[in-house]
Amino acid sequence: MTDRYAVIGNPVAHSKSPWIHGEFARATKQDIEYLRIEAPLDGFERTVEDFRKARGRGANVTLPFKEAAYRYSSELSAGARLAGAVNTLAFDSSEIRGENTDGSGLVRDLTVNLGFSIRGASILLLGAGGAARGILGPLADSGAAQILVANRTMARARELVQRIALPAVRACGYDELEGKAFDLVINATSTGLSDEPLEILPDVFRKEALAYELVYGRETQFLAVARKQGARTSDGIGMLVEQAADSFRLWRGVRPETAAVITALRKG
Repeated sequence: MTDRYAVIGNPVAHSKSPWIHGEFARATKQDIEYLRIEAPLDGFERTVEDFRKARGRGANVTLPFKEAAYRYSSELSAGARLAGAVNTLAFDSSEIRGENTDGSGLVRDLTVNLGFSIRGASILLLGAGGAARGILGPLADSGAAQILVANRTMARARELVQRIALPAVRACGYDELEGKAFDLVINATSTGLSDEPLEILPDVFRKEALAYELVYGRETQFLAVARKQGARTSDGIGMLVEQAADSFRLWRGVRPETAAVITALRKG
């Protein structure tokens, strides 16, 4: 019997996950079906329950439901517990396992695909929501010298930093960034989707810095500013594929190769 998986979010029509997991399934000879499901903003748990009843075996969770998925899970991995956010759910008869593969996916894309060395780097992480929660712990564990978490709401940034509780990681407001520059700047805010202005100074990009936008497939204001400053830029396609491969391994016990899928997505 074909096993069923899905990506659940709002909006979700733009998601490349069904195509990615279809490619993974063909490459690894796995018999799966993978759907897009748009959940009402106030109906995440109900949507997941309906999918489980319809023989769903697992789901990827995207904006804005990663923290709701954390609360919904009956069993959490150490990474998910640290993040306080879940992007991958695995179902068995009684348990709902929550995992977060965002951080491992980002770290692999940075280090393997983009050749960026995290160890000793100075990093600025913009945003403190579900996307930022998933990546901060793995970034810190990879040996960054400094990670500054900047958020419009300072209390939210502080809460995230306190969860990680590492001396190299601290919180700040956007107004504290003047005069500071970084090797890696990551946009984990929702501005890439909403086209809202991003309140950062152009000089946060150190010479030869990498600017990384978690949103993929769009020329965001963040990427435009970074490119104008001479920074190397990347959108989140590589992270999307790498975190999907980690989800696939959790569900199916095999991690597919990712290079060909990333190349195909970049070609459009």
